[in-house]
Amino acid sequence: MQAKFLLISFAVAGLVVTGAGVAAAAPGGVYDVKDYGAKGNGSANDSSAIDKAVTAANAAGGGTVRFTSGTYKSANTVHLKSNVTIQLDAGATITGSSADTYDKPESNQWDDYQDYGHSHFHNAMFYGDKLTNIGFTGAGTIDGGGNLITGNPKSGEADKILSLTRCDGLTLSGIKLRRGGHFAALINGCKNVVSDHLTIDTASDRDGWNIISTTNVTITNANIAANDDALVFKSDYALGAKLPNGNVTVNNAKLSAQCCNALMFGSETCGDFTGYQFSDITITGAHKSGIGIVSMDGAKISDVHYRNITMSGTYSPIMMKIGTRKRCGNSPGVGSISGITFDNITGTHTGSNFSPTIWGADSGHRVSDVTFTGVHLTVPGGNGTMGTGVPSNTATDYNPKSIGTRPSYGWYLHYASGIKFTDSSVEFGKDDGRPASIVNNSSDITFDHFTAEKGSKSPLDIGFQSVTGYCVQNSATTSGSALRINTTGSTSTC
Repeated sequence: MQAKFLLISFAVAGLVVTGAGVAAAAPGGVYDVKDYGAKGNGSANDSSAIDKAVTAANAAGGGTVRFTSGTYKSANTVHLKSNVTIQLDAGATITGSSADTYDKPESNQWDDYQDYGHSHFHNAMFYGDKLTNIGFTGAGTIDGGGNLITGNPKSGEADKILSLTRCDGLTLSGIKLRRGGHFAALINGCKNVVSDHLTIDTASDRDGWNIISTTNVTITNANIAANDDALVFKSDYALGAKLPNGNVTVNNAKLSAQCCNALMFGSETCGDFTGYQFSDITITGAHKSGIGIVSMDGAKISDVHYRNITMSGTYSPIMMKIGTRKRCGNSPGVGSISGITFDNITGTHTGSNFSPTIWGADSGHRVSDVTFTGVHLTVPGGNGTMGTGVPSNTATDYNPKSIGTRPSYGWYLHYASGIKFTDSSVEFGKDDGRPASIVNNSSDITFDHFTAEKGSKSPLDIGFQSVTGYCVQNSATTSGSALRINTTGSTSTC
């Protein structure tokens, strides 16, 4: 009788109680995967033991599945369940496998609306759908080990570490995700996401964290080094509907993207995005955009704010574009970008270059209501003089290179409205024969206390072409001389 009482008391306290090598069910308890048969020796396949521990914690009403120090090989997809937290102690690593025994990708009738990796979720190291209150915490690592696929996987191959759809209540904190294949983490249709001190290293693979069709997100102290996109917000049609996005805060992050975009909206942009706050972020490389906002598939992107951001090594420091790819169900129209603010932003780069750009789709779909305050960019420069006509554009492509060489070394604005630069500047690393800025087919454009470096052979500093309502005031070159303004078919408001 006394022994029975002690067993019940331990379970209520949430302690692990072992018997025949299996932990007793304890609501809120801790379930050590080794009690379910995990070896943690780096060679045995521990997937079955992990699944058993997850199932036991879920059956008890919730709990923590614990990985003590060791290396846990997981050759099969782990199926997450509600109210279960995966805890990785310091020194604990879950590794991927090359055995090609992960869940095969499920069929998806909406496959044509987004890339293969976005359309399939089952083929992952960890997968869950319609779950509540789940998490990955601790100080350990999940490492694909070079076994996850960066392209389209065959049956049995996984292309992501973490794959979650339609979840409510997700915590991703303290852990490290490495070598994730196509994605370290992909979440779609989720809400109420919290992340603190998450580290992602996919610099040898592809994407860091894709946050798709997700609302109510708080990310602090993230460190993401990716090859493809680092931290990206998207909205696709993989779940068969346009879903909302927004109410997102990202603070104190370090981001880098070797080939692509560091902090990005898109390119998948079906549902609307609103309510984003980005602050105190350091970006140390992006061979596409440091900060990118594109609406390619009909999305309205609004109420987005960037503050205290430092960039270096970005090929395109800031890129905004409305495109007309329309790769979304239910016949999407042309989207919009509006209500964007940039405060205290610095960007320096001396390598390859795409001029900072604001590009609307046409006169009826302009990028609008964007303010730059204390935005100081240094671009590579090094070009000679060239014509000031509108460059070529591929309307269905979101990459900075989809627009031809801009006729300005600095800001290039095309189909924009309500754009204001205050206490901002643009300079080059090497002498450039192009103007500092050209604006065309736009309206209500203001440069106030704007400083631009003058190229020794550039014919002008700021050009306005078919602009209704422009104003340049209290502005000068870096040497203090007046800016040379050239206008064609444009009207001044000051």
